[in-house]
Amino acid sequence: MNVTLGGKKKHFRTVSFRPDSNRVALIDQRLLPHTFSLLETENFRQTALAIRNMTTRGAGAIGATAAYGLAQGSRAFRGKSLECFELHVQKVFQVLADARPTAVDPVNAMRQVLAAMAPGTTVAEKQELALRAAEVFADEDVEHCRAIGQWGAELIRDGMTILTHCNAGWLAFVDIGSATAPIYEAQSQGKQFHVLCDETRPRSQGAILTAWELAQQGIPHHIIPDNAAGHYMQRGKIQMVITGADRVLARTGAAANKIGTFTKAVLAKYHGIPFYIAIPLSTIDWETADGMDIPIEERSEEEVLCAWGRPQVKGKKGTGSSEKSIQVRVANPSSHALNPGFDVTPAELITGFITPLGIIKPTELMRKLKGRS
Repeated sequence: MNVTLGGKKKHFRTVSFRPDSNRVALIDQRLLPHTFSLLETENFRQTALAIRNMTTRGAGAIGATAAYGLAQGSRAFRGKSLECFELHVQKVFQVLADARPTAVDPVNAMRQVLAAMAPGTTVAEKQELALRAAEVFADEDVEHCRAIGQWGAELIRDGMTILTHCNAGWLAFVDIGSATAPIYEAQSQGKQFHVLCDETRPRSQGAILTAWELAQQGIPHHIIPDNAAGHYMQRGKIQMVITGADRVLARTGAAANKIGTFTKAVLAKYHGIPFYIAIPLSTIDWETADGMDIPIEERSEEEVLCAWGRPQVKGKKGTGSSEKSIQVRVANPSSHALNPGFDVTPAELITGFITPLGIIKPTELMRKLKGRS
């Protein structure tokens, strides 16, 4: 997507690769919305850390980052022994896979890279194939999101108010996004609508990232507290919900997404509001049979007990007085917190999945998509 820097628009991908230096280049999402900056990781362990500490985050973005990280780790190997190389690649794979255990995109992306490497007969050939496959995954991610936008835009009508949760925008993918793709496509078609962004505590990705994206695109929106969605649904002020997902079970249609998604799905069901989840094919888990078996990441309690931001300049909107964010404790000093990063929404609460191949009911994922991913 385009970002306005110094009054000029420039196109960026969330993640890309620097072949000459063997580095992965990432938009540092921890600094947004106050500072737009790129960070380059020098090795696969730094790349895994960037996934874990949420320098980059979101299903497609961490999928592409893991794919590039696997290529990066492969290219760093020095030697000609295929046996030693394979052991090294497996270590790289595991380090990257462990960075964010709930999301399935990194594993699916890296499996795609491994499959592409298999025909190589030398270390050098496998290294070249790894990078080529990572680039293919990144490009496919963009095309999947573009197709999601075309299918999903058909659901958006003039005058609608759409609720989003967390960030499944272009920052969460290589470009365009999943949940935001229909919104961007509908805007390009001239449709008039409004977006409500759940703040999405505790890291506030809705308030920080989705709102920043929509502001960059000139899309009318408001940030709302997480607990306000039911209030607006009750008064008929929300006509549709679109979220992303970090893992969708093909066998059952259950979906794991940022904590609070399940709550919004329950509210939408109660009020008769369509609840859609937008996903590329890389987000589908073909093996897990029960949503309760999805590993749920437990994150640091500091995310709940504290807040981060920049001091407000008096009389000015949106600009901090310091170049550095500060952390403040907002909770009772002696209390501890629980911080599950995700929850699981069962299929019966989901109206449909917006995929690159069309809008599909949860119970039809396996039948319609198996063999096409």
